[in-house]
Amino acid sequence: MKANYHTHTYRCHHAYGSEWEYVERAISGGLKCLGFSDHAPWPFPGEYRSRVRMQPEQLPAYIEAVEQMKRLYGDRIEIRCGLEAEYYPALFPAFLEMLRQAPGIEYLILGQHFLYNEYDVLLPATRETRDEKVLALYVDQVVEGLETGKFSYLCHPDTLNYQGDPAVYRRHMGRLCRAAKALEIPLELNLQGRRSGFSYPRPDFWAVAGEENCAVLIGTDAHRPQYTFDPREVADVTEAFVRRFGLRLIEIPEIRKEGLL
Repeated sequence: MKANYHTHTYRCHHAYGSEWEYVERAISGGLKCLGFSDHAPWPFPGEYRSRVRMQPEQLPAYIEAVEQMKRLYGDRIEIRCGLEAEYYPALFPAFLEMLRQAPGIEYLILGQHFLYNEYDVLLPATRETRDEKVLALYVDQVVEGLETGKFSYLCHPDTLNYQGDPAVYRRHMGRLCRAAKALEIPLELNLQGRRSGFSYPRPDFWAVAGEENCAVLIGTDAHRPQYTFDPREVADVTEAFVRRFGLRLIEIPEIRKEGLL
């Protein structure tokens, strides 16, 4: 593993440690590139404030902190400044405008943690469901987000915790995988889900991804410095998923900087 583009900071309220600790861990592990991609702020209307992401007023300081890491460590490792963001249709134009006002974001990765627009209907994707309508909504919303062309890859594509008919799951996730392949957007095999006992990564999803020959990368989804890169985790997930399902593993995704803003 040469690079990890999925790294958080304390600003999301559920990650720990300083930026330099993540960088030092990446260097000691032999990574060539570390991308910070904390949970993106959103210009939510009214009084709604998320507790699992940075606030809009924190964005300039986040960008400056990553820029400082580039200045301090740039001769030892490549460092990139990104955000992990959902696709919220009602807010996406305002979200991009917010980024234009705080230049420095180099890439976006799509992590659909909530459905709809979050502030209007609070429906976490990790909530267990047997409702095909929820599954279809997740796939529709993710594909629409990918089609914007703004995201470099799709984080934990199997985060939707559907526990209904396996044939229904395969059909809808087949739609997602075919769309990602057609758009040339990689799917992330997420180590945070594995280490935290979440419902993902799911073998039934990755079986579909293998059949569709999707591009796949490994993301550590580090919320603590020690998880920035752990060779044992990578070896375990490679054995359990990459080799098992014949996944087309890539190291470095195309960073979709052109046209981001």
